[in-house]
Amino acid sequence: MLEFENLKKTNEPFLPEYQNAFDTALKSGWYILGNQVQEFETQFASYCDSRHCIGVANGLDALTIALKAFDFTPRKEVIVPANTYIATILSILNCNLTPVLVEPEIHTYNIDPTRIEEAITANTVAIMVVHLYGKCCAMAQIQTIASKHNLRLIEDCAQAHGAAYRGKKAGTFGDFGAFSFYPTKNLGALGDGGCLTCSADELNNIVRKLRNYGSEKKYFNDLVGMNSRLDELQAAFLSIKLKKLDVINGHKRRLASLYHQNLKKDFVLPDIQSDFFDVFHIFAIRHPKRDGLKKYLLDNGVDTEIHYPVPPHKQKALQHIFEGQHFPISEEIHSTVLSLPISSFHTETDIEQVIEILNKF
Repeated sequence: MLEFENLKKTNEPFLPEYQNAFDTALKSGWYILGNQVQEFETQFASYCDSRHCIGVANGLDALTIALKAFDFTPRKEVIVPANTYIATILSILNCNLTPVLVEPEIHTYNIDPTRIEEAITANTVAIMVVHLYGKCCAMAQIQTIASKHNLRLIEDCAQAHGAAYRGKKAGTFGDFGAFSFYPTKNLGALGDGGCLTCSADELNNIVRKLRNYGSEKKYFNDLVGMNSRLDELQAAFLSIKLKKLDVINGHKRRLASLYHQNLKKDFVLPDIQSDFFDVFHIFAIRHPKRDGLKKYLLDNGVDTEIHYPVPPHKQKALQHIFEGQHFPISEEIHSTVLSLPISSFHTETDIEQVIEILNKF
């Protein structure tokens, strides 16, 4: 079986360094918000060309804390793509705000900038874009809209570590970039983890308090905060893997190019545009017989995934919020999309094998 993902294989090249990092962290006697977190924050801020990086417990917390930093009035509206993973919407609901769904572009799967303004009302306070599958949104248009309407702009970069638009890295276009370091990401930890990037000193100071019980000085609480801190061990592991992130992204881009060059035209492939540097956290194709294709591949020894099978507005947990709303483009994507193997442990031979099987479908 050609696996879709294998985290043991993904992390094997780093195991000796991980062991050394573990021993160092264990012997240090400092396990929360210590030197390892500070070093990773500095390194990742530099990598993204961001002024600040603040480590938090996971990607959902990163999005939630970003919204909390603005202290919006309850039930104000946040615009978000209709085909995102549910975490993006949960962050809005967790802050007692109202998610407003906007259809994506059918070819990029990212929020359609031409549809954003029609969704803006007097209650809109922010736009939360999602750089889905490792492709940046069309940020020039979106920044213009946010500025025109005086809206906050938050980037969900959970799948876009190292992705860029017109030479500028994901996480540096808006007020905040929110990252997840879930183990399957291109920059994945060995557990949960996340961070925020930002350029404003004031927002940096607020977020550092919010992640730590609203406190800057121990036992003195300025804000109603959370307990959401990047773990020292995970920070140490991430610092090691960050050195190879460009290598990982480059490898995945090479595998993606094999798919693009050799798959027959029956499949709708990820859109490639010169302004965008895609890092292919996910290589998502579309096909009208997606479920049959998935079974065919499995029967022929190729494991795949669906990101994601159910659109947010049809999730049981959210139906009461979006009752009566229809998003046909999002539904088309969710019913036809299929994620092909493209992990850092896959070889070009692996992908050539997948292509050969796919082209016989």
